[in-house]
Amino acid sequence: MSDNQTTVVVTGLGATTPLGGDVPSTWSALLAGRSGVRPLDWEGIEELPVRFAAQLAVEPSEVMPKHKLRRLDRNEAIALIAAHEAWQSAGYAFGDHAGQTVDGDRLGVVISSGIGGLHTALNSYDVYREKGWQRVSPFTVPMLMPNGASGLVGIEFGAMAGSHALVSACASSAEAIGYAIDMIRSGRADVVIAGGTEACIHPLQMASFGSMRALSTRNEEPARASRPYDKNRDGFVLGEGAAVLILESEEHARARGAQIHAIAAGCGYSGDAHDIVQPDPTGSGAAKAMRRALADAGLRPEDIKHINAHGTSTPQGDVAELAAIKAALGEDVARGLCITATKSMTGHLLGGAGALESLITVLTLREGVVPATINVDDLDDAVDLDIVRGEPRKLPDGPLAALNNSFGFGGHNVAVAFRRA
Repeated sequence: MSDNQTTVVVTGLGATTPLGGDVPSTWSALLAGRSGVRPLDWEGIEELPVRFAAQLAVEPSEVMPKHKLRRLDRNEAIALIAAHEAWQSAGYAFGDHAGQTVDGDRLGVVISSGIGGLHTALNSYDVYREKGWQRVSPFTVPMLMPNGASGLVGIEFGAMAGSHALVSACASSAEAIGYAIDMIRSGRADVVIAGGTEACIHPLQMASFGSMRALSTRNEEPARASRPYDKNRDGFVLGEGAAVLILESEEHARARGAQIHAIAAGCGYSGDAHDIVQPDPTGSGAAKAMRRALADAGLRPEDIKHINAHGTSTPQGDVAELAAIKAALGEDVARGLCITATKSMTGHLLGGAGALESLITVLTLREGVVPATINVDDLDDAVDLDIVRGEPRKLPDGPLAALNNSFGFGGHNVAVAFRRA
């Protein structure tokens, strides 16, 4: 475990996802095995090789004033929505919402995005090209910069211990949670608003991922397209959304009588140094991240009873991750735990995925039930570990821990360890 013995706990949860506009609706949909993947209705969509995605269930315009949205990129707006839910669920005050307060000098923010304000960048270029530079919004730069969401959340809640945005592709927001843990352990903050956001469902993004052959092309069955571990999986499904966790020192949380959902026990990182987009097929880098997470958390392999896998539904990635799990934990331990891949329902939120799946892992520990992986009709012959399918699975009572894995283009590997409170 880290030399600093400060225990970091999760006290607040917020999300807006393809499954629901908040945490309760998202969790309910996960347990019901409902897909958030739907056809796209864009003009000219028939020209694209992929014509579906996991779009938000609730539009930001349904919960945020239009005058405020005009100065926000979509990824910033949804980060603020998720942060507000998390903040209030942690029992803190904001505006007319009654609650406790926190010293701004002891409050930090770490909210990541893998891509940032893609919609703003592309739409602003269209304005420039069609109407001239004078019509480009003066808010373009703060709307497109990847740290925009983190900065805006820091301003919104008065966070002055530091506002950070880590960019590591699809591992970005898992890394954000790890950095938040370190901020609290090191004494730089008592409370950190941590998470991730992504909103880049756009024709260019669909075309670019499509040209890489990274996306599923199951256009006739969008809800069945994301199918981790299935023999006929053919790529991931692009999703959008935001998730935020309120982390704080256990001492601070108990002093104010906060509900503790789980313990954020530790985080591990590694780099594949293999390929800019393909994972190391041996899974050695991912295994290092998991082992380092266990060491940082002071856990043994046998303490892990569940893994929320990165599980994107790509032919190479799913199998490499399972190899990594066995290498990190040992064959016997790996065969004794249960694994789920919730991207089968949410799609892949890219830079927001690690935060959402960490949030789901926290709920899994708190509620004692693992959501099932959907669409696994014909299990890949190479899969020899216990994938939760069909119905949600109950976890045993008592002390236990879980891992959330997030891996990103560039060879970024992050594993976050959580313990039941």
